[in-house]
Amino acid sequence: MSMIINGKTGLTGLLGSPVGHSKSPMMHNTSFQELGINYVYLCFDVGIEGLSGAVDGLVSLGAKGWNCTMPNKSKMAQLCDVLSPAASITGSVNTVVNENGKLMGYNTDGTGYMRAVKEAGFSIKGEKMTLLGAGGAATSILVQAALDGVREISVFCRPGKSTEHARQVINQLTKQTACKINLFDYSDESVIKKELLTSRILTNGTNVGMAPDTDRSLITSADFFHPDLIVSDVIYNPRETKLMEIAKSQCCSCFNGLYMLLYQGAEAFTLWTGKQMPVELVKERYFDEPEACPRTAQ
Repeated sequence: MSMIINGKTGLTGLLGSPVGHSKSPMMHNTSFQELGINYVYLCFDVGIEGLSGAVDGLVSLGAKGWNCTMPNKSKMAQLCDVLSPAASITGSVNTVVNENGKLMGYNTDGTGYMRAVKEAGFSIKGEKMTLLGAGGAATSILVQAALDGVREISVFCRPGKSTEHARQVINQLTKQTACKINLFDYSDESVIKKELLTSRILTNGTNVGMAPDTDRSLITSADFFHPDLIVSDVIYNPRETKLMEIAKSQCCSCFNGLYMLLYQGAEAFTLWTGKQMPVELVKERYFDEPEACPRTAQ
């Protein structure tokens, strides 16, 4: 079935800068076509300065909704009328639903990550997580993990603006969930090693190790890892980061950020259409490649 754009085609898209590399148009347009939904998904290279005007234009045009990526997620949260719990706590929106001019803001990054964990064959509810980073992706994961029942989270970040935001988020999560959350900095590696000894999963929520700086890792010693530790990375370029390579040498089960990307998009798709994205088809066409690191369902 080929996609036909006509006078009734609904508009969705992505607002960010840059956006030329995005897989989202392929994911969503393939899914619309497969399910016979008369929508189209386009990319718009828009930064913070032009975001308000772009949003006004999309509302005037009757767009069904849109995604936001860097650098627009925080600004988009300020432009929405209603925020989901995760979006409210993080102060970050990556998915908007336009309900007749009323903008509903969601953060599907965290739900995408938690679904990726499940699809990789793991359950971390009631377990302990060590999380590296306090930026946008890491904060989204922190919030959703706490909301979904992760028992304890040790967050490591560098002192600065993101640390203050992390403290605010942790204070809110402490009031709203039963999750125990501790905030540390990277200065003492012995603390990271100690926290990992009692962790079920380690998640790198930073861009350290992303192409082209593929030789970098926040943890450089294999002694930090134990075979029962799951190691995940939000990075998907390269498919096997230096962190994952080191963890693999200690027989850790690993997965990268590719399926987080897929499932955050799948959540957005459902919010716009009320239907489930045909993720197996999308996986087959755009995501499935040989695994960079063995995974063991547990």
